[in-house]
Order: sequence, then structure tokens, then C-alpha cells
Amino acid sequence: MGVNKEPQESSVALLGKILISGKIVCETGLRIGGLKEALEIGGLENIIVRDSVTNFPYIPGSSLKGKMRSLLEKAQGKPLTDKENEIHICKNSNDYMKCEVCRIFGVPASDEIKDQVTLTRLYVRDASLSEESEKRLRDLETESLYAEVKWENVISRITSKATPRQVERVPAGTEFNFEMIYNIFDENDLEFLRYVFKAMKLIEDDYLGGYGSRGYGKVKFKNIRVILNDIIKVYEKGGLGEELRKERNVNELLKDEKLIEEIKEKLNKGKA
Repeated sequence: MGVNKEPQESSVALLGKILISGKIVCETGLRIGGLKEALEIGGLENIIVRDSVTNFPYIPGSSLKGKMRSLLEKAQGKPLTDKENEIHICKNSNDYMKCEVCRIFGVPASDEIKDQVTLTRLYVRDASLSEESEKRLRDLETESLYAEVKWENVISRITSKATPRQVERVPAGTEFNFEMIYNIFDENDLEFLRYVFKAMKLIEDDYLGGYGSRGYGKVKFKNIRVILNDIIKVYEKGGLGEELRKERNVNELLKDEKLIEEIKEKLNKGKA
């Protein structure tokens, strides 16, 4: 029988991990800014973030996770209780356990909930270029390294003076490999997994990175795999994780009413 009682965060036991992976496809140019000192490109100021070893662009896990959290906060109507960091944080541990945002993404340590361990369920890795996109960007003939430069004009509404500027971005069609890890500390955590897929769908209908209102950052998740790593089978006995879904899109996962029950059954079977 599964455990349905809501656990206290101060005493938890890992039951398993759900690996969610696939590709992020840039349907329009993507701009996630890097440090000006990171790379010199002939005076170009608005450069993108790059891997310090390969110089290939990548999507930081913090950017992807932060956007997911921000959009889910809005979709669930969560107030921004932490004004300094502009995020929602439940101050009461009972509220925290019921909150889609805090339970999935975790909360910083604070005096209000210092008596509780507030664990993060979702880890988001940096997303690296696919092999196909690495080759495509190597062959790209532009004035920028593994990227494109888009010229824009800022027009003064008073004087009509134009101020041209160059913006570096990842070109449309580029694909990145993404991976997220969802930790299961109790069966109740599985009821919140659907909100991870919801946050991914919200990104698809919003934008990732900067300049989204100008058409940048439209992305799509594709070829999504869902793998269950049971704590006993994989991490104690050295077995392989079980692939539950493959070649899916976000809409299909949102409509999949059997996935959560299937994971519960497999976790209970593993404990038997």
C-alpha cells in the first residue's frame, strides 16, 4: 500500500528520481546574455552566454528553471512574497507543502521556516548544443562565433534619431539537449509532477531569454523521455532506470492521465 499521509520535511527518505530529457528547439533567435568580458567579438556588446571551454552557446539551467518558476507563479496566482528576489515564498511550512511553486522549486532558508527542511524537488541541468547543431554552427558564416548578429535600431520618439546596435543571438533552428531531475521523497510529490509539465508548456507559449516582446526566444520541447530511477533497483542494486515515455511532446505529457499512477505502482512494487 502507498503512503498517502503528508510527510514532514524534517524527516524524508528518497524514493526515486524521475529523469525528464529531450531537446529544446529554438523556433526564433534566442538571446541569453553573457558577461561582456567573456568573449571579445570586435566591439560587440550584447553577447550571448557561452561555454568557457568550447565557446559554444548553451542554456544555463538557472535561466530555464527561473523562467519555469516565474511563469508557474503567475499561472497559479502566487504573490511575490520575497520582494528582494521577486519570487514567491511560503512563510508557513504547512502552506509550503501544499504550494506547487515552493514544493517543486524549493525555498531559501529563512527564520520563518528554519525548523523545517525545505527540499527542492526539481533540478535543471545546463542545456548543451546537440551534435547536429554543433556542426551547423561551425559551418555558419557570420561575423560572430557560433551565433548570428541582428542589427536593431532604437528610434527616439522625440527627435526621431536612430541609434543602431548589434544584438548577438543563437539562430533559429538550433537545438539543445536538456535534462531535468525530479526527486520523489513521498508519493504526494507525484501529484505535483504535472506542474513541471505545465511550466514547460507555459514557456512554449511565452519566451526564453531576453527580448521576448521583440520576437526572440520562442522555443519548443520535443522528443521528451521520462525515466524512473527507483531508489532500490537503480541506486542500491545497480540496475537500469525504466523508460516510461519516449518521443513525447509537452501536450502529450499533460494529457497523460496514466503516468503518475504508473510511477506509484512501480515504486510500491520496488518496495515489496
